[in-house]
This record gives sequence, structure tokens and C-alpha cells, in this order.
Amino acid sequence: MKVIQKLVFHQFTLQNQKVQDKIILSYQLFGQKLGKAPVVLVNHALTGNSQVIGESGWWNSLIGEGKTIDTDQYTILAFNVPGNTYQDQENSIENYKDFTVADIAAAFWKGVESLQIEKLYAAIGGSLGGAIAWQMAIQEPEKISHLIPVATDWKSTDWLMANVLVQDSILNNSKNPIADARMHAMLLYRTPQSLQFKFNREKQPDSDLFQIESWLLHHGDKLQKRFQLSAYKLMNHLLRTIDITNGNGNFEKTVEKVTSEIHIVAVDTDYFFTADENLKTYENLKKLGKKVNWHQIESIHGHDAFLIEFEQLNTILKDIFNK
Repeated sequence: MKVIQKLVFHQFTLQNQKVQDKIILSYQLFGQKLGKAPVVLVNHALTGNSQVIGESGWWNSLIGEGKTIDTDQYTILAFNVPGNTYQDQENSIENYKDFTVADIAAAFWKGVESLQIEKLYAAIGGSLGGAIAWQMAIQEPEKISHLIPVATDWKSTDWLMANVLVQDSILNNSKNPIADARMHAMLLYRTPQSLQFKFNREKQPDSDLFQIESWLLHHGDKLQKRFQLSAYKLMNHLLRTIDITNGNGNFEKTVEKVTSEIHIVAVDTDYFFTADENLKTYENLKKLGKKVNWHQIESIHGHDAFLIEFEQLNTILKDIFNK
């Protein structure tokens, strides 16, 4: 595993004008040395982290030696969202409701600047990570050549905010908050068709449990063992704050200065960030004369398709990274 490195930013001003005494931004680098190759920033999702490749890498089907995002050709940079406590349980954030996606994007840009990176060849991320990439493109509209938001959106919808509230309630009121919240969330990441395909009402051998029940209990227990409650509260809350317009609703004005070529990747069955909303974004960007491309992953698996349908995702991304 590549060594996790840290940057510390003191007196970090948040979007709400409150000052955080200290922000710890940890990161990992893979592939070519900084300064020797184009840089690809990869942003993790809600329970992810900076370990994007290797045995436990969450996108190792896409990134690596000779793969679509080739570590022989690119420098891969992956930050941890401050407070996600990956490999650092002391780096927790308790005042999670003070933070927004805009704050995380600003911290990431401070990290990019500290590493003396002038421009990103690409910023890519799935789910929350893609939303952070969207926000980064607004904050520095000329510093990302290719913006690749996957299974995400530039805003939180009513459906998403409603589920964030339910998750927050579970996390603050349950006797087993992480496990219970995770079980609920797993249903949001999949579809009824996906679960039927996977389990088909079958029971566990020598048990009264159905396989779907065992699967949910397993995922709840698994996350409880590796994730801190403060981290889950923060990451869930950030989903509610996704909005590149900063509350003014003026999408056209907000994206006016963005020079990135934008590659929107939606999932046709995604409940979390729907394909319909993403298609509207694509059409609006097209009308504004932006360099924008539309891609859709077709899958029964819903939101989690960006972590499952690697063949389709590789096909979508290969032309961007083989230039």
C-alpha cells in the first residue's frame, strides 16, 4: 500500500464563515512521480477512501498498470475527505453540520496547490466524490481539463435530502447506528430487480435467515468494524449540501466560466442521482455551448453500478485517458 501522507491547514474558514482550528488532509499518490506526468484526481464516495488501487482498492478495475487510467502514464492523486478517519482515527470531525461539499472542494484545492500542481488532467469521482469534483470545477473553472462526474449530480434532490435525514436520524438515535444506517443505505444503492437477481428469495443454508437478510446484516457489521460514527455522520450530511450554485439556483451563471470538457456518466436505474436529472444537466450545458458528453451505464443494480459495471465504465472512459 502506498504511504498515506498528510497536509495540515490551520485556521481554515468554512463556507458558513466559521473558522476550523485545523483541517488534516491526507492523501495517497500512485503511478508516476509528481511533475513527470499529467495528474488525475480521484475522489472517493461516502464510505470510500484514498486507497483506489491495490488489493483493497475500490477502483482497481479501472486504475492501474496497463488499465484504463494507466499508472504508467498518469500520476494518480487521491485525497481523503477530512474527517473520514481513514488510517487516522484521531482525525475526526464532530461539528459535522458546519461542513459542506464546497468546504471539502476548497480543502482539496488547497491540497493541490500545496503539492504544486498547476492543472489537473482529470477530476473523476463516483457519487459524493463526483459531486466534490463538480464543486471543484466551479471554484477553479480553468484548472481541470476533464471533469468526470459518475453516478452523481451537481445538486441534492428532494429524494436525496429526505434519505439523508432518515440516515442522520438513525445515526443519532439507534443503539447500533452504523450497522443500522448501513443496512438502510444498501437498499438505496441497489434496486428491487438487483436484489431479486442476486438472491431470488433463497434462504441461508442451515438458517432461518433469507440470503438478503444475511447480506444486509453482513454489510452492517462490516462497516461497523471499519468506520467511525463521526465519519458516517459527516459523509452522510455532505450529501445534503451538494449545490454548486450555493443556494441561488442559477446554474447557467454558475457554470459560465468552466472550461473543462465535461463527461457526465449516469446510471439508468440510479435512485440516488437519477439519470433524468443528469440528462437535464447535459442538455442545459449543451445549450450553453459547453464541451459536454453524455454517457449512460445500463444496469439493474442502481446507484452501485459504478462499482459493479466495470466493463461499461472502462468503455466510456478509455477514449478520455488514451488521448
